[in-house]
Amino acid sequence: MSRGYSRIIVVGNLGRDPEMRYTPSGTPVTNFSIAVNRRRPSGGGDYVDETDWYRVAVFGRQAEVADTYLSKGMKVLVDGQPRINTFVGNDGVERTNVEINCDNFQMLNTREESEAIRAGGGMGQPSGGYGGGGGADGGPQSRPSDDFEDDIDDVPF
Repeated sequence: MSRGYSRIIVVGNLGRDPEMRYTPSGTPVTNFSIAVNRRRPSGGGDYVDETDWYRVAVFGRQAEVADTYLSKGMKVLVDGQPRINTFVGNDGVERTNVEINCDNFQMLNTREESEAIRAGGGMGQPSGGYGGGGGADGGPQSRPSDDFEDDIDDVPF
């Protein structure tokens, strides 16, 4: 009999700061949630934004790294094994959630964006660079390389 294989990769923003705990054997476990936004067309030609939430559990050394460097609003890629849980809520309604046992994660913000988010600069709002968003007046931002157009002739290749 062959075994099955399931894997999930999601890219989203942390919905809350990570929380680290330890198992009875002393293994660190960090938990956080990820919001994955998507847009789908509605019947009337408009688009509807939807958000899916995933709970993530990270173990071992990566749990310590996640607890140290991740914070609410940061963009992260999570790769792991899905676990689907069904439970009855306090209101008596049966609910389902997806938890990811994370094997690997990758931070997708730049260092400057990450520092701005950790300093309270906003949820996912980049401090500059390529992150999208606008400048201080809401207009488009220039890329950092736009300031150095004169140096393009000095490139050695």
